[in-house]
Amino acid sequence: MASDLFTIGTSGIKAARAALDITAQNIANASTEGYVRRSVRLSELSTAGGYNRLSDISLSGVRVDGIVRNADLFRQAEVRRTGSDAARAGAELAGLENAEAALEQSNLYPALTSFESSLQRLAADPVDPSLRAAVLEDARTLTRTFNIAAQGLDEAAKGLRFEAQDGTAQVNLLAGELARTNLQLMRASPGTSDQATLLDQRDSLLGRLSQFTDVSASINANQTVDVRLGGNAGPLLVSAGNTAPFAMATASDGTISFTLGGGPVALSAGSLAGKAQALVSLRDTATSLDTLADSLIAAANGAQAGGAALDGSPGQPLFSGSGAAGIGLALTSGSGIATAPAGAGAGSRDGANLSALRSALDGADISGGASGLLFSASSAVAGRRVTADALEAIASSARIALDSQSGVDLEQEAVNLVRFQKAFQASGRAIQVASDIFDTLLALK
Repeated sequence: MASDLFTIGTSGIKAARAALDITAQNIANASTEGYVRRSVRLSELSTAGGYNRLSDISLSGVRVDGIVRNADLFRQAEVRRTGSDAARAGAELAGLENAEAALEQSNLYPALTSFESSLQRLAADPVDPSLRAAVLEDARTLTRTFNIAAQGLDEAAKGLRFEAQDGTAQVNLLAGELARTNLQLMRASPGTSDQATLLDQRDSLLGRLSQFTDVSASINANQTVDVRLGGNAGPLLVSAGNTAPFAMATASDGTISFTLGGGPVALSAGSLAGKAQALVSLRDTATSLDTLADSLIAAANGAQAGGAALDGSPGQPLFSGSGAAGIGLALTSGSGIATAPAGAGAGSRDGANLSALRSALDGADISGGASGLLFSASSAVAGRRVTADALEAIASSARIALDSQSGVDLEQEAVNLVRFQKAFQASGRAIQVASDIFDTLLALK
């Protein structure tokens, strides 16, 4: 009995010491990002009952069967999925907010209304040089606001493409780290602290990767992971220690697309997908702005061609160029504004062609188009903000659910410290009792 008690006590001390070490690791890493709480898995230590009695099993204590990470694969996948959706919505929202800011800060709509107001004032006295100069200056300001708006949209698009290029590089970097982690996991012994640390690293890399793109992770028997992009049937990004190159391509219209291993891949989540969607919206906004500028050029220059300038000469184009970025002021003097009808003499006070110019602008609905463009940008931002907030709330709930399971509770760990310390002391006491019994037996005569 004494030798059995020695075995039981010794095994208990080893198990308690291992549990204390794991508890200390949990406490030390309570604030470490990506750390998953660990516990010791114990099992009974059994031996044969005796010589020639193999069918008899004697329970002889406890043994450490391995280290367990308290992480649920389903909840981890939910955190990646919801986080990827939230990242997509957030990136798209940021791009749309930049587009809205570019339009609003250009003061395009106020410049249009100011130009139309100066034309209205000129109608009261078509030959007044100061009123003509005011119209010309407001026209120059209007062209500059178009230029500024176009430049702002272009800068916003450049920023998104730069961020997307950096995100593409990050995906390749994380994929390489994940492949190296897979190779290390192949060599790690199951149930060890080294394997647990590698698994933490694996899950952390997957989480970071899901912020950039939608990933589908498949855990193998040896705890390595295969990662696909674009869904469960998508191409492989990581398999064992191998990775496929992920790249970004920029189209002539400024939008972006992605390839994996040389083949196209469609992303539906992650910040890269959000930036790609934002660039499509920016392209459409820029196209609408160009259309608005071209309508202004056509309406104003068409009216100018049908009238006469202050000196009686045929009207010349008021605006030059094309598109919002290329529009400019063609006239250099207010006297060139064709307020009179064609064939009128010099200094004519007939404002018929000025009325035609105003009617042409009203018919093209330039102000309405600018207002609609601003409204569309604001509406898009408001709608995406609601979506982004909702997806972030869902992602936050998923993170909280995972943290409640895998996070370190310092109060519980403090209880475990006391519990395992008592178990250590009890096992030591069992060894002491075994020693006392053995000494007593030896002292018998």
